[in-house]
Amino acid sequence: MISQQTDDPAAELNRHQLLWSDFDAIARGEGGSGPLRKLRAAERSRRLLLLRNLVEVVTKSEDLYHPLPSPETAWELLARVEHAAPQALETILAHPYTGTWAGYTTRLYRQDVTGVCPFWVHVGHVHCLAAAAAVRAGIPFETEIPVWHGKAALPTLGSAQLRTDAPFSVATVRGGGDGVEIRNRHSVVRLPTHPSADAPGWSGIRKTVCWSGERRLEVRLDDLDPYRGLYEPIPPDRLSPVEVESWRTVLDGAWSLLAEHLPAVADTLRVGLDSIVPEPTVPFRLPSASTGEAFGSAIVAYGEDPATLAAALVHEFHHIRLGGLLHLVRLSVDDPRERLYAPWRADPRPIGGVLHGIYAFFGVALFWRALAATEPDHELAAFEFALRREQVRRTLEVVRADESLTTAGRRFLAGVTAEVDPWQDEPVAAGPRARARFAAEDHYAAWRIRHLRPDPGVVAELAATWRAGLARPRSATATLPEPRVPTPVPDGDWQDARTDLIRLRLGPDGAARFAAQGSAVPGATEADLHFVAGRPEEAAAGYRKLLAADPDDPAALAGLGLALAARSTGPTSRALLHRPELVRAVHRALRGGPGGSPSVEAIAGWLGRFTH
Repeated sequence: MISQQTDDPAAELNRHQLLWSDFDAIARGEGGSGPLRKLRAAERSRRLLLLRNLVEVVTKSEDLYHPLPSPETAWELLARVEHAAPQALETILAHPYTGTWAGYTTRLYRQDVTGVCPFWVHVGHVHCLAAAAAVRAGIPFETEIPVWHGKAALPTLGSAQLRTDAPFSVATVRGGGDGVEIRNRHSVVRLPTHPSADAPGWSGIRKTVCWSGERRLEVRLDDLDPYRGLYEPIPPDRLSPVEVESWRTVLDGAWSLLAEHLPAVADTLRVGLDSIVPEPTVPFRLPSASTGEAFGSAIVAYGEDPATLAAALVHEFHHIRLGGLLHLVRLSVDDPRERLYAPWRADPRPIGGVLHGIYAFFGVALFWRALAATEPDHELAAFEFALRREQVRRTLEVVRADESLTTAGRRFLAGVTAEVDPWQDEPVAAGPRARARFAAEDHYAAWRIRHLRPDPGVVAELAATWRAGLARPRSATATLPEPRVPTPVPDGDWQDARTDLIRLRLGPDGAARFAAQGSAVPGATEADLHFVAGRPEEAAAGYRKLLAADPDDPAALAGLGLALAARSTGPTSRALLHRPELVRAVHRALRGGPGGSPSVEAIAGWLGRFTH
């Protein structure tokens, strides 16, 4: 209850608890809706505590909330809603962006900063939440809410457009027997009977309902809530009716795939996913994101392929589930150092980010594995499964012994490992498996080139050894120690174009789309097109030409290693794929020296004879 206080010492708040059996089930990607509902209950309490704390601290200083009423009046309205229609309050508390708002505004207050709007606008969003709850409850009320560039938001319902010249202003919301209206001095907007519908001056939040047999998924397509973004409040970005129907069509297809191939995951996902924030199409990719404060929300770019969207939904659902778990248990100590390789990121990551990545891509591999098992001719599914299972396994091997893990963290990763390890022996068609190996090697080589810095002394001795015409160094430098601490500052650009091309080639209508659109993939070169088309000799020639023009190019260095490895494994490809940062550093040291500059390929072939 948020409306009751008691002095009775016998009345105690219950602690949120998660059984180890539930914890283990979540780690394995299992457990059904039971553990997820426990995470939801804990999330509700967390939001309620943040909300109450904001009300208490801000109410003490009128300067923090003026020109709006005291936040205490919003709390009182929420208490009235709880008494009249408890489910209306629960809907607002469960709204993902209530969590985003509460966390963001709390940080602004604690750090004494303004944010993208004046602080009173941010803290005043509590009146928007209370008004939306009252509308849902159908109770009479009147309150004032902030207006941002003419937009007045009622979370979970929609947004009104008011006439105003001020960037930030105040509007009155009134609800009663004759309906709900939002007004300022210049305009009045009346909500329709069903607020999800559009009306003059009013944009309702659309819902989509997907069915597959008896399985039902209902989610909001939220393009209006100001706190739906990842980091800062953002203005509305309204979808057109055609775009809405396109989203509904591809969501129907994605839900059907999940219900058919991962029914247990689908049954749990429908409890954990409330809202999708639709983002514009990103050519040749389907990026997605989420935040631990917005439990139940996924930010997803539009794509036409239902299978790729289904994988993205599982990906973000795993992030959502882990985000809720991390509000109850610590899997690692605070360690912000950007020091670990993550096969799904271009930059070094802190331990917390790697844990999230492991769990999210474990979910991605789970989906593609199920699809590949039932559709043997689905080359993209086979490729994605082979790639993601290897990436997760490789990262688990590195991280499981990390000093930053807690006992719970090690137990969690043990649960993931128990699921992933048996997958390594499952058969995958030779073509997709080979392409997955190339994609993994490509990513790792390019990451090493850009983020690892060889020891300058080692580089200098190797350069001197080359100039002396020796087959290998005479000193202890021959052991060539690995650089262990990556730098977050990249040395060179890289866009992972070859993997994008592989996905294009293996996806729907792959051959035709690859021929027609391959050259439009961002960062793709003619050499990349040759490589993905299965012409390694032409690809190698193309990469040599690129390196002659720019011997520091990370994509060309890794690409030459891949093209040579596609024909046969040898010292040159081995050095370019496993120690490329050393190849580039030695080549840099030798440029312009006596006798001219050797080729990158010559340096790689020499180093590859005594590196591993």
